[in-house]
Amino acid sequence: MSTGTPDACSILLVDDMEENLVALAAVLGPLHRKVVRARSGEEALKAMLRQDFAVVLLDVAMPGMDGFETAANIKRLDQTKDVPVILVTGAEPGPDYAYRGYAVGAADILTKPVDPWLLRTKVGLFLELDAKNRQLAAYRASSDSGARLAEIAQQLDRIEQLLRDGRDPRTSGIAERVADVERAVDGLRGDLSG
Repeated sequence: MSTGTPDACSILLVDDMEENLVALAAVLGPLHRKVVRARSGEEALKAMLRQDFAVVLLDVAMPGMDGFETAANIKRLDQTKDVPVILVTGAEPGPDYAYRGYAVGAADILTKPVDPWLLRTKVGLFLELDAKNRQLAAYRASSDSGARLAEIAQQLDRIEQLLRDGRDPRTSGIAERVADVERAVDGLRGDLSG
């Protein structure tokens, strides 16, 4: 799903309490990333369909669609299934919380009050992972493009040779045009590798 640059990754905070959203945003401020706030599971899903996120911090206890249900919906959608979700709970996460959280695809579960250093560290790791995944996707795309351009250049070279070897004066102009296209493709390959 990711289409932006490695630095374009954002963080989605989901909590029905504004003071919790403000506190989480303040703790994550030193990471210098865009933070988007959602006050419900429904609002979170809408935000995730509008833009890419590197990580989601999701409150468990919310009215309506709770954090478990929201996480499950995030993981069901092809567009959002690979986005890591960190569940944040005010209750002591017993075995049932951990089981439910991991069963719906959560990457981690944190208990409030959240240690600021721990939260920044965990979110920072997911931001780095997202940036690396975006770089890898961009590299793959450029590698695939470069290989395809090389294949096209070889095909054009063969066509040019066939046209030149045909000894038909009418094909010499076509051969020159094919050679021009071949040079343009070589230029594109150079741009991709440089």
